[in-house]
Amino acid sequence: MKYLLLVGDGMADYPLKELGDKTVLEVARTPNLDHLASCGEIGRVRTIPEEMDPGSDVAILSILGYDPKIDYPGRAPLEAAARGISLKSDEVAFRLNLVTVHQYHLRDYSAGHIKTEVAKELIEFLNDHLGDSHKRFYPGVSYRHLLVLKGDFGDVKCTPPHDIIGQEIKRYLPSGRGASYLTSIMYTSYDLLKDHPINLKRRELQEEEANMAWLWGQGKAPTLSSLKDRFGLEGMVIADVDLIKGIGVSIGLKVIEVKGATGYLDTDYTAMAQAALDALEEVDFVFFHVEAPDEAGHLGDIEAKKRAIEEFDEKVVGKVLKEVSRFGSHRILVLSDHPTPISLRTHTKDPVPFVLYDSCSPKDRNIAFNEMEAKRSPLFIEEGYRLIEYFLKE
Repeated sequence: MKYLLLVGDGMADYPLKELGDKTVLEVARTPNLDHLASCGEIGRVRTIPEEMDPGSDVAILSILGYDPKIDYPGRAPLEAAARGISLKSDEVAFRLNLVTVHQYHLRDYSAGHIKTEVAKELIEFLNDHLGDSHKRFYPGVSYRHLLVLKGDFGDVKCTPPHDIIGQEIKRYLPSGRGASYLTSIMYTSYDLLKDHPINLKRRELQEEEANMAWLWGQGKAPTLSSLKDRFGLEGMVIADVDLIKGIGVSIGLKVIEVKGATGYLDTDYTAMAQAALDALEEVDFVFFHVEAPDEAGHLGDIEAKKRAIEEFDEKVVGKVLKEVSRFGSHRILVLSDHPTPISLRTHTKDPVPFVLYDSCSPKDRNIAFNEMEAKRSPLFIEEGYRLIEYFLKE
């Protein structure tokens, strides 16, 4: 049996007046997802425990069978694992977004989705001026980077920048033990970056400046049991963001790098889908994740989200359905990790729709894959980490 777990990040949404009180998923053209729903089981799953913040890190851990209330290490250490950064026992990793601050309001959580090579120069500049034996800056992809600090930051509270677009930043600066140190790093980064030649040029071109390092998502090195130890499966992960790759590394999955996998709306869906199919030649379990629908949700862009969902359906789900039969018996699980509603431009904790298809016992119905159809189904999994057991059941 081959197992394919496909996640369209942030696909789920709320009904919108602009769409006749339908969700983006309802109006998007998704014949392949609808085919899976008609031939499989549709239901809902709660991937975010009520007491936890609705991040992809929490949701993906749930989807992969780990109880985040017990196993969650923080977002940044998972991204550090993806980059091969080993955290020492006295070190804490922080996610560092390059953001745009204007008149002390957060205007853009991604600095206009800054290009990786440009961002790398700015992060290296920060490391040259601020890095020392207690802190190190690591460049990543686009706006997503890391800061590793020595010290105890177990009580500090930080806010994801995508949750405060348009808000005054001083209301959302770190709080708790160690907060003043983190705040000083953030404000010093602003002083260093605001007149950097790169930002002077971006200002001249009326592009979003990358003028502050925003810290959040902190945690210590993860200690997770492997998927092989738990389920006896060798697996690979295909993803376009470091967070997902890091989760994969942390649970013993092999990461497959795909050229053109950008983590944005221009990601190469086809190349990623082909990599997933190629991986099934070697292993029995593949975890696939694409970020684009979530990015569109954060932008509040209905058309971009609709297009991202349709491309996921055509270029990923469609390609998989055309070719997966050559492997014989297979199961496909498709879902959103959490909603990213257009109306809110951030994540929520609502249960998400999923569809599970088993080639050995296909159904014959005529339903679509969307939030409303999933709500009509009696199949509801309250504890998200139990979904994978249902998926992998003998």
